[in-house]
Amino acid sequence: MDAFTIDNLPYGVISTEGNPRKRCAVAYQQFAIDLDLLYRHDFFLPIPNLNVNVFANDSWNAFAALPVDLRASVRARIRSGILNDAVNEALILLSSVQNHLPMHTRNFSDFYCSLEHAKNCTEVMNLKQMASNWFFIPSVYNGRTSSLAVSGTPITRPYGMYAEPQTGAVSFQPESKLDFELEMGVWLSTPLPRGERLDIAKASEHVFGFTLLNDWSSRQIQGFEMPPLGCFHSKGSLTSISPWIVSTEALEPFKCMRTTQQDRLPVPHLRPQGDAALTYDIEVSAKLLRDGKSYTLCESNLNTLYWTPIQQLTHLASAGEGLSTGDVFGTGTISSSATNSDGEKIGLGCLIERSLPRTRLKSAPSDIQDTFLKDGDEVVMEGWCRDKMTGKVMLGFGECRGKVLPAVSAV
Repeated sequence: MDAFTIDNLPYGVISTEGNPRKRCAVAYQQFAIDLDLLYRHDFFLPIPNLNVNVFANDSWNAFAALPVDLRASVRARIRSGILNDAVNEALILLSSVQNHLPMHTRNFSDFYCSLEHAKNCTEVMNLKQMASNWFFIPSVYNGRTSSLAVSGTPITRPYGMYAEPQTGAVSFQPESKLDFELEMGVWLSTPLPRGERLDIAKASEHVFGFTLLNDWSSRQIQGFEMPPLGCFHSKGSLTSISPWIVSTEALEPFKCMRTTQQDRLPVPHLRPQGDAALTYDIEVSAKLLRDGKSYTLCESNLNTLYWTPIQQLTHLASAGEGLSTGDVFGTGTISSSATNSDGEKIGLGCLIERSLPRTRLKSAPSDIQDTFLKDGDEVVMEGWCRDKMTGKVMLGFGECRGKVLPAVSAV
């Protein structure tokens, strides 16, 4: 399937062996289109208000902060240049580019907003019920931007403190239950000054686009460190980002209603109406590559989340913290109740949910619910949008992948 169609044109930052300087590009079919080169060759001259070369930057922040109509004019110009071959001089094979993080990020937050995921985790942790506040606000924690890395960056198995299951002895040791989390990253464009609050009806105006996101998780470390302040080292080792941001303009045809209904009416500032009530029909999957074999571990959809990305963003800015261009948040693990042809739950977006007898997957390695990820394993995530009538893939997000490396000996 062709992920990078003319209707997609996602945003990324590249460098090449011949030109190691980072600059902005869009992906089209098997090519990256070097926008910095096109700007310097006066390709964008017909757009009068684009009087600064924002594509020479090593991020999309300056472009994302431009007015929406100006950004739309740029996309239209690139599209016409593809159709009349005017961009041909700027084509670079994707196989020969080095990808980099697409934006400079000041703030990274990660949500916990899938009802299926929350229910399963509650059962895994032997809790009697989910916390009542989960149904009133989108649950979220602030992460560390230093954990963000572009797809292809390996994860070194983390060290941390936790108790041995057999003896209960606490020690500093390599994580024995390393997990992935299948999420989407939501990237922000228009900033919001500190002290102001975001109107949910206008929240979508602050979204630049979406990527795939894998929030790698150390489950043993997480279980030991969470009381009472929550995640720290267990979520700080690596957060993998797919390199190409699919814009909200490209995603417009794939807006839809959520498929998971909210149990109670949200409070007024989180109560969306009209277009703000929509999410996106984005199919996502996660595969495990182990010993030369490929195992499908999850097939889910963004539209199954209990709290939509628009509600998440509105909550993120609800206390007056403000928003910055380039900020990103993870949607949280996108788990659903979807089943495969064998009636098994294929919609679960991480391995900790596979710890329950009723969630085992015959097509996965038989010991995965005990071993989680082994050294040498590689996790590959993909996402795509289909035509609602024909089912044909109209655009994709590329890959978000990462390989597990052995822990480095403690000093």
